[in-house]
Amino acid sequence: MFPGTEGRNPHEVYYLNMQRAREQLEKMENNGKRKLKVCVATCNRADYSKLAPIMFGMKANPDVFELEVVVLGSHLIDDYGNTFRMIEQDEFDIGSKLHTIVRGEDEAAMVESVGLALVKLPDVLQRLSPDVLIVHGDRFDALALATAAALMNIRILHLEGGEVSGTIDDSIRHAISKLAHYHACCTRSAERHLIAMCEDHSRILLAGCPSYDKLLSAHQRDDYADIIKAWLGDCVKEQDYIVALQHPVTTDIRNSIKIYELMLDALISFNKRTLILFPNIDAGSKEMVRVMRKKGIEQHPNFRAVKHVPFEQFIQLVAHAGCMIGNSSCGVREAGAFGTPVINLGTRQTGRETGENVLHVRDADTQNKIYHALELQFGKRYPCSKIYGDGNAVPRILKFLQSINLDEPLQKTFCFPAVKDCISQDIDHILETQSALAVDLGGTNLRVAIVSMVVPSSVRSLTSSQADCEGKIVKKYTQSNPKTYEERIDLILHMCKEALTDAVRLNCRVLGVGVSTGGRVNPKEGVVLHSTKLIQEWSSVDIRTPISNSLHLPVWVDNDGNCAALAERKFGHGKGVENFVTIITGTGIGGGIVQHNELIHGSTFCAAELGHIMVSLDGPECMCGSRGCIEAYASGMALQREAKRLNDEDLLFTEGMSLKKEEQVSAIHLINAARLGNPKADAVLRTAGTALGVGIINILHMVNPAMVILSGVLASFYESPVRQIISQRALTSARDIQVLTSDLEEPALLGAASMVLDYATRRTY
Repeated sequence: MFPGTEGRNPHEVYYLNMQRAREQLEKMENNGKRKLKVCVATCNRADYSKLAPIMFGMKANPDVFELEVVVLGSHLIDDYGNTFRMIEQDEFDIGSKLHTIVRGEDEAAMVESVGLALVKLPDVLQRLSPDVLIVHGDRFDALALATAAALMNIRILHLEGGEVSGTIDDSIRHAISKLAHYHACCTRSAERHLIAMCEDHSRILLAGCPSYDKLLSAHQRDDYADIIKAWLGDCVKEQDYIVALQHPVTTDIRNSIKIYELMLDALISFNKRTLILFPNIDAGSKEMVRVMRKKGIEQHPNFRAVKHVPFEQFIQLVAHAGCMIGNSSCGVREAGAFGTPVINLGTRQTGRETGENVLHVRDADTQNKIYHALELQFGKRYPCSKIYGDGNAVPRILKFLQSINLDEPLQKTFCFPAVKDCISQDIDHILETQSALAVDLGGTNLRVAIVSMVVPSSVRSLTSSQADCEGKIVKKYTQSNPKTYEERIDLILHMCKEALTDAVRLNCRVLGVGVSTGGRVNPKEGVVLHSTKLIQEWSSVDIRTPISNSLHLPVWVDNDGNCAALAERKFGHGKGVENFVTIITGTGIGGGIVQHNELIHGSTFCAAELGHIMVSLDGPECMCGSRGCIEAYASGMALQREAKRLNDEDLLFTEGMSLKKEEQVSAIHLINAARLGNPKADAVLRTAGTALGVGIINILHMVNPAMVILSGVLASFYESPVRQIISQRALTSARDIQVLTSDLEEPALLGAASMVLDYATRRTY
C-alpha cells in the first residue's frame, strides 16, 4: 500500500496499488508526451458508479491524464439525494455544476431538459477544451452531452454502447454511439451490434463494465452485516430482506405505473423487510412516487424508502439480499455477479443479456404473478455470472485512451457494409486472444496454465475458424500438490488469481476455468465422486463452487482420461474424427471415448475406465481391488513393481547398466534392460504390451472407433506391440484401425482448456 493511503476511499487505494508495479514503466513511456485532457461528465447516481472507477484510475496517473469533472442532471436535485456530494466525498474536484433538469417528470420536461443542457454545455466545453469527453450509457442528459461535444469537434468515448434494452433508452444509446468516436462496450454481443452499426472495428474496445472492477471483490467486505443493520435495522439478517428498485418506462408510462403498484402490493403481502429506492427522474416518476405514498410505504414497518444509497453500500445490500425486484439495470447486470436472485418486472430491460439468476415477469394484471415469483426466487442462490465483465475493464480503458492519436482526423469513418465476422481488438489494436485457465491435479504436482486458441500462420485468413486453431500454453505454473483439501483449494485459487493477473498483461481474455483431475467425476455438478489413491482428501469434493465463487468464472471439471480425449478432439489427431478412443499410458492407465463427436461419460460417470478392463481371470492384483486389469500389467506402476521384483532377484541389471546412489528402480530401468537384451525384462514388457493390446481389441470390438490414440509417457513404447497384437488377434474388420501416438505435450492441460474453449465460446460474454 502506498504511504498516506490510510483512510482514503477504497476505490482510490485499489487503483493506487494497481498502478504501483507499472509506475516506472508508464513514466518512461510517457516521457516527453503531454497529458491527455479527459473530461468525465456524470448525470446521475447510476452512471457515476460506472464512471468513478475510471476517474480513480486517471487520478492515480497524474503524469498521464488531466481529469476534468462536469456534474449535471439529477445529481444536483435534492429530491434525488443531491448525489453530487458523493463525488466531492471521493475527493474529485468538480469543475462545473450545471443545473439542467426542468422539473415536471413528464415527456415534455425531458425534452426541455435536453434543450437546457445544450444551452449551457457549450460554454463549459469551450472553457475546458478537453481532448476526450467520456459519456456513459443511454440517458437523455448523455445525449445532450454527446450532441454538444460532437458539434464542437471534441472526441467522444462512449461507455456501454451496443447494448439492447427496452424503452426510449435503446434509441438514445444508439444515437450516442453514432455520435461517438470511440467505444468501450461490456459484452461480445454489444460489440457485434456496434460492428453491425458500421462502427470502425479499431475504435471498439471490448472492456467489460468498469463497475465490475471493484464489484467482484467488494461484496466480500467484512462489514456487510453492519451495512445491512444501518439501512434495514438490527434484526434483519443476510438473505432475509428484499431490495426494490423500479423506474418508469417512458414509452409506456401507464403500464409501468400499474406494474409498480402491483409490485408494492405483492411486497406488502410477502411480508419481508424491504429496502425500496425512489425511481429516477424519467417521465412518470412523479406518478410512481404518488402511488408509493398513497400506499403508505414510507411509514410501513416492513419498508425503508430512501432516495440514495452510496454505491459501495448498495452493492453490499444487493449482494447479500434474499432477492432484488424491479426493472433497474442493476438487477440484470451487477446482481448477477453475486448470484443474487432477481425478479425483472416489465419491459424496461427487454433484450438485455441476463444470467440464470433473473426471472422475468413481463406483464401482470394482479399481484399474484409477482407474489408467486417472490416465492420462487426469495432466498435462492445462483452461480456467479460474469457476462458484463471480468474485473479488468479499467486498465483496458486507460490503455485504450492512451492509444488515441490526437493527430488523426477527427471526422468519423464508418465501415460499410456491416461485417459478419466479429473481429475483437484490444487496446493495442491486437486481437485479444480467447483463452482459458487449465488446472491439472496430479498425484505429485498441481499445475495451472493459461491456454489460448491460436490460428497457425499457415492457415491464417479472414475466414479462419476455431476448427483451424491450435492450443498454445501461454504460461504455466507448477507447485507440489498439497495433502489436505483446504490447502489444495487455497493453492488452486492462489495460482489461478496469479494467472488471471498475468492474462491481462498477456492480452488473453480468460473465458473460464477447466479442471482435470484423477478419479471419478460428475462433470454436470463439478464434483469428484471418488478419487484415486494418489490424491488424498479428494472424494465427494465440490470443485466447481469454490473456484467459481472466488474467481467469478464458469468452471468445468472432468477426469484426466476424458480431458486427454478432449485435447485430441480439439487440438490433436482426433480433430475432425467422429469416433475415436484415447488411452493414457502413464502411472496408471486411463482414457476417454468420443462417439459421434461427443465424450461418453456413462450413467454413473465411470465410462472409459479403460485401465480396468480385465484381460485375465487370474492376473496380478490391481489397485482397484480386482485382478487381471490392464493397469495391473501395463501401467507405469505395474512396470515399476516388476522392475523391483527383478532387481530383488538380481535379474534386472545387465552389462552397461547401473543404479545411481539413492536412485529408485523404475519402469525406465526395465525398458532399458529389455533394450540391452535382458530376456526377463523383455518378457515382462511383452506381457504388458500383450495385455494392453488385448484390452484395446476389446474396445475395438465394442465401440468400433476409427482411431486409437496412445497418450502419456509410455505411448511411444507401446505403439508397435499394440499394432502387432491387433493385427494378430482382432477381427478382420477391426485390424485396419489407425493406432497413433499423441503429438500433444500437455494433454491434461489442453483438455481442461478445451472444455472452456468449446463451451464458453457458445455463450455470450
